[in-house]
Amino acid sequence: MVCNSKLPVQWKKVCVVGAGMAGLAAARELRREGHAVRVLEQGGDVGGQWRGGPRTGGLISPREAMGFTDFPFVPSSGGGRDPRRFPGHREVFHYLRDFCDAFGLMDAVRLNTRVLRVAVAPRRQGPAGGEPKWVVRSVRVGERDDTDVQEEVFDAVVVANGDYSQPSLPTIKGMEGWRRRQLHSHSYRLPEPFRGDVVVMVGCSDSGQDIALDLIGVSREVHLTAKSTEEATTPAMSKLLSKYANLHLHPQIEHLGEDGTVVFVDGSCVVADTVMYCTGYVYSFPFLETDGKVTVRDNRVGSLSFVGVPRKVPAPWFFEAQGKLVAQVLSGKRSLPPEEEMMRSVEEHYRAREAAGVPVKYTHELGSIEPLKYIEFGKKYCDFPRYEDWRREFVLSTIRNRDEDLETFRDQALDPSPLHATGAAMASLALN
Repeated sequence: MVCNSKLPVQWKKVCVVGAGMAGLAAARELRREGHAVRVLEQGGDVGGQWRGGPRTGGLISPREAMGFTDFPFVPSSGGGRDPRRFPGHREVFHYLRDFCDAFGLMDAVRLNTRVLRVAVAPRRQGPAGGEPKWVVRSVRVGERDDTDVQEEVFDAVVVANGDYSQPSLPTIKGMEGWRRRQLHSHSYRLPEPFRGDVVVMVGCSDSGQDIALDLIGVSREVHLTAKSTEEATTPAMSKLLSKYANLHLHPQIEHLGEDGTVVFVDGSCVVADTVMYCTGYVYSFPFLETDGKVTVRDNRVGSLSFVGVPRKVPAPWFFEAQGKLVAQVLSGKRSLPPEEEMMRSVEEHYRAREAAGVPVKYTHELGSIEPLKYIEFGKKYCDFPRYEDWRREFVLSTIRNRDEDLETFRDQALDPSPLHATGAAMASLALN
């Protein structure tokens, strides 16, 4: 795809759905381009997934790799702040609030506002022959009736409601009749409620491993399950299994028994108090009415792209690049190729992924499959700074360390030479 960047500039009235990291990145870039922006957020504050209550553990990416390009994620002093290199979720929330304050975004955000419907406006609401407009219907969260429903017309809508809001649950025989505690990892906060429990965790990826580390100190037994126990038995997992007698690894669940029994596909079983589903999330846009132009099939979003859809990408850097491209297309500074050409490119991408054996549900994962696509994205399409090699190497080094030891990877030092220089530059930026 090649964008034309020699076009007249015009401003648009734009609605951004969601005030998480992706929504705030998009809002900032839209404003910089001169657009009038309104951000609708159903929560009582900005921050999206980072806004939740206290959680144990820390990030799996270092703060140096997570900051906005011109607003580094430097440690901050003061009550409630977390200066660690791998801080907790709450520190990211504070950082996003700082970002909003620094760039004056809060006056564009309407909190406690749930979007009910986004649909193309009837042609009579826009100039004849002009670009279609969008009707956005929203309501104040907590209202007892629909007297506070609003309908507004926008020139464009940017969907940035995140991909960590709608939990994905597996289908397991006996799941509906299992009367003991079941929850998704999305609802997990602290280990104390699971003290003395036998916990079976469905899924053994990042969230499953992190929560298991939390629970082994308080739960009687923790049983992780994986599609392939061989692949799940990394050096780091082997260390944990040999260190903690109450941690176990199993293949997938065959069925759940009404008496609390969890039976695995190898015939082994355990009587559990809790089953926790660490099974990821699905894309969900329940408010969209687009006559089939936007669809989700097996976690693949078709026809349109929204800010924050790609996974395994450096955030918020990639969201900034997406936001800048959207803002420039809307202003007329850049133009997209013809629809037929873009759709042909999409289909070619799908076929290439299929030929490579990539499951449909991983359509929007870039970092672990095609890292060059996200590294070159901003520079290629909207003159956004390329993702620096030192940041990527920092992330990759962290991943390597994590694969070796889940308990200590946050404490392991990396090559300090580029980090010291970068840290000094970050501190200088923070003071200016």
